Amino acid sequence: MTQAGLKALSAAPPDLPPALPQFAHIRRTWDADLGRPLAKLLPGEYYVTSHDEVIFTVLGSCVSACVRERKLGIGGMNHFMLPLDRSGGTSAWSENQFSSATRYGNVAMERLINDILNLGGRRENLEFKVVGGGKVLDTSMDVGALNAAFVRDYLRTEGFTITVEDLGESFARKVYYSPLTGKARVKRLTATLNRTIFEREKQSAPTKAQVESGSVELF
Repeated sequence: MTQAGLKALSAAPPDLPPALPQFAHIRRTWDADLGRPLAKLLPGEYYVTSHDEVIFTVLGSCVSACVRERKLGIGGMNHFMLPLDRSGGTSAWSENQFSSATRYGNVAMERLINDILNLGGRRENLEFKVVGGGKVLDTSMDVGALNAAFVRDYLRTEGFTITVEDLGESFARKVYYSPLTGKARVKRLTATLNRTIFEREKQSAPTKAQVESGSVELF
């Protein structure tokens, strides 16, 4: 084999570890800077792994819970957009591009925790770090504050303690989370970098009429 061929082989990224079947749709790549696989979450998604991977997302008013089983190193992260949906799937808001039930905090938290427990985790060993809930839109409805209040109340009601939180204020965030080590790295974004977040949240936010009709419950 030629020198160029050997160099190409040496530069090839390692194979990604297998994802659990329910997460086959999650975008995963090898990140050379991190030196490990990177799973990228969109709004309404969550991911759980037992491998040495990093989970990444970008948050505006949304919230992510980073959860791990301390003894096993199993864990994951979600990205939810609103606290509660009591519409039984009939919410008019479900017609937009974010159709997953896990865009709602009550579903996203339950599924994330249950998937970790189903892999052998124990409730008493779970560690929680929560991030997001920024007020990135100049509107009277502060969805970020409602998401932050929801996640605090949900975990308190379930008997869990938040180890670390970075919630609220008026900026978006990039989040990198390693379930194996439990390390979470958060980068706060400037107003310029927030532009994509602003546009996404304008398109995905429920209208005042939908909230007042009860199709979407904001906590």
